[in-house]
Amino acid sequence: MKKYVAEFIGTLSLVMVGCGAIAVGGFPTAFPVGILPIALAFGLTVTAMAYGIGHISGAHLNPAVTVAMWVAGRIKSEDVLGYIVAQCIGAIVGAGILVVILKGKLAGYDVGASGLGQNGWGEGYLGGYNTASAILTEFIATLLFTIVILGSTSGKGATPFPGLVIGLTLVVLHFPFINVTGLSVNPARSLGPAVFVGGKALAQLWLFLIVPTIAGAVSGWLFRANVLEE
Repeated sequence: MKKYVAEFIGTLSLVMVGCGAIAVGGFPTAFPVGILPIALAFGLTVTAMAYGIGHISGAHLNPAVTVAMWVAGRIKSEDVLGYIVAQCIGAIVGAGILVVILKGKLAGYDVGASGLGQNGWGEGYLGGYNTASAILTEFIATLLFTIVILGSTSGKGATPFPGLVIGLTLVVLHFPFINVTGLSVNPARSLGPAVFVGGKALAQLWLFLIVPTIAGAVSGWLFRANVLEE
């Protein structure tokens, strides 16, 4: 149970801090200047959790990472479902905490209208990119992200500070891709806000559940097949 509790807390923190930088911090109004604090909020939270709970669960915080680890043979099959359930529940609770905080605004806050840092694409969402661009963005970004995770934590090629490298990778990926989809690379991160925002965010959730998971599986296979492993 310790592993699942750790994943719950870690993913809760990721959504609460990352999406909180958007919804509570109000940085979306400052694009492109706002990209940096949002990217740092997500990336540094991953780094913090890597050192905070990494020794217990590995600090996946992300179903796509869990799938990558599983395909690569790094975690047991019986742990996969527990990890993913804990991550999804943590993301929903993290988003729920933000809703409670935002509802405390004296001027009021309409989550459906003002959002909760949810992912999306298309007309009216950030750069206004089409579905094909959104799919490609999430696949490539998640593939790169999970490759860095698997490579930096490999027994044969581990880096001295994997948590820092992984967090900074997530920061950097925001720079080119945030205006396409808001950058998910994480099904749980997308699920949490979408549950409360509803509408279009919920209708578009399928892409953020499916594409990053496939990308994670591909990166795991690249290591399992020794394409990226010695």
